[in-house]
Amino acid sequence: MNILLANDDGIQAIGLRSLYFALIEAGHDVHVVAPVTEQSAVGHAVTISMPIRVREFKENGFTGLGVYGTPVDCVKLGLSTLLSEKPDLVLSGINAGANVGVDILYSGTVSAATEGALMEIPSMAVSMDNFNPQDLSGQARYCVDLLPRIPWDQLPSKCVLNLNFPDCPIEEAKEFIMCPHTRASYKDWYETRQDPRGRAYYWLDGAIPPEDISADRDRALLTQRHVTLTPLHFDFTDRETLDLLKKEIC
Repeated sequence: MNILLANDDGIQAIGLRSLYFALIEAGHDVHVVAPVTEQSAVGHAVTISMPIRVREFKENGFTGLGVYGTPVDCVKLGLSTLLSEKPDLVLSGINAGANVGVDILYSGTVSAATEGALMEIPSMAVSMDNFNPQDLSGQARYCVDLLPRIPWDQLPSKCVLNLNFPDCPIEEAKEFIMCPHTRASYKDWYETRQDPRGRAYYWLDGAIPPEDISADRDRALLTQRHVTLTPLHFDFTDRETLDLLKKEIC
């Protein structure tokens, strides 16, 4: 396959490098277009008020293009300008940290894959339920082995696959499960701290309340050490409410 590889952790992140080498080892053609710096939680942001610059990275057998922009910038620029031919797949990750529930809105990793889907390219986001992974080679090989099993040509238009690995060595992961994403939202708070000059600053923290997590959805299954796959689409229309409003207003 001809693959565009992106992420939101940056072009030097362990997850992207692991996927790159696993894909190359499997015989795929890989074209990396990824942010130069970490762009976690920027969502679907697009740069429109400043120029975008690109830098080539060549190191330790790795070659890729680093973009001074967002994950979505990388995919848009890659597909429209930097790549000489249309890829068969847009792959985004492996992200440090799971992308479950409302993470799919915040995540630059999922947004990069979503942009590929919006541009009519089969796309998948890949994440690991650990913010500081040390070795993702096993997860990368698992992902690469999964690719030919997916019926890409049968997926509906603008579908994004969201793959998440549990926080354990891949050999200890439980069986692969396809499931919905959790509907529970984070309970967020800000920690108030002081800089060395005594001025306040704020640091976001948060968690999904355990009592809100459904047992058959991705967050709970990841905690149980399952590998999860969730197909996503981005038709946000609330059709039940649409029908209600039509009856009440029209």
